Amino acid sequence: MKFRLATVAWSVIYLLLLLSLLTPLRIFTVFLLIVPGVVLFSSLPFKGFLIHVIPVLLIIALQDVYLLLPAIYFLIPALLMGRVYKKGAPAFQALMTGTGVILAELLVVLLIATYTFGFDLSQYLRDQAAISANLVQQILNGNPMLPGMNWTAEDTQRLGTMMIGKVPYVLILTSFLLAVITHALTRPALSSLDVPVRKMKPAREWRLPRALIWYYLLAIVFEWVAMSSDSSWVQAVSVSMLPLIHACFIIQTIGFIYFWTHSRNMSPVIAVLLSLVVLVFQPLRIIGIIDLAFPLREAITRSKK
Repeated sequence: MKFRLATVAWSVIYLLLLLSLLTPLRIFTVFLLIVPGVVLFSSLPFKGFLIHVIPVLLIIALQDVYLLLPAIYFLIPALLMGRVYKKGAPAFQALMTGTGVILAELLVVLLIATYTFGFDLSQYLRDQAAISANLVQQILNGNPMLPGMNWTAEDTQRLGTMMIGKVPYVLILTSFLLAVITHALTRPALSSLDVPVRKMKPAREWRLPRALIWYYLLAIVFEWVAMSSDSSWVQAVSVSMLPLIHACFIIQTIGFIYFWTHSRNMSPVIAVLLSLVVLVFQPLRIIGIIDLAFPLREAITRSKK
């Protein structure tokens, strides 16, 4: 009975979070919307999950039918992350699954906006850069302490280019942040429902699939194709794929650093400092590529023996 009441409570929480999208609180609650779905899917059989979720969706549809769109949007990563937890897979796999699914959904939304509504992300960002440039120029003109300073058209163009270049990192960071928040809240919630969830592996055990090398080569080919394409969606996918894979290589590099320092009995502080260097000087991700392609860790282990 306690278990049933707890899952009903999570259904109510899910309903309240969805209704909060109609209020200014959505700025904060949007980051929590995946959590109830993961908890319910992981702790219930599929039929029980439907019994809990369908009434929530019906109430939402009666309140505002358009709320079904974000409900379904956040339910998809919830189902896939919940499936990982149900299988007893490593927490890192759940985190990467959530990040990948959310990123894919963002790209699909961008695709629909581009080809259905004629939305051009690049032009939108350039327009925002122009608006920001006008505000900066007004500030400069109204400040007697800054005589003769002007914001030029070249400055506006550079700002627009910079904003476009940051799109993939914003998409990846948003996806990763949502997945991290979901995992951080889901694990204690499932533990309270007596559903075992594996902890994150120590950083020294972080190892990504070797197939990532082939994905990297595929992303490079896709980038070549995108260069000759006029589609803003194709370009957005292209500029998002490589940074995502680069982020994976950085994770692999950090895992190798922790493995190496641990095998040499070094202080964890050294591993943290070296990891910060990798985050700042990102070309060092080449270490992660080598670690994936060749048995570096095995070689270190053999040399120590």
